[in-house]
Amino acid sequence: MSLDPLLLDIIRCPDEPDAMLRHDADRQQLTCVSCGRVFPVRGGVPVLLPASASGSKTGK
Repeated sequence: MSLDPLLLDIIRCPDEPDAMLRHDADRQQLTCVSCGRVFPVRGGVPVLLPASASGSKTGK
């Protein structure tokens, strides 16, 4: 399932507010282009809660 491109233009990483998120439709996840945190997309809804994220903050 693909996310609306307009949504991808406005949502940002909760840990890096200026960083965009890259969508992987096959894996149903969003990856922060700055810190590398990975957030799940469940039922077409991005879950941007820090507790739901995986990966490390590579930019810190």
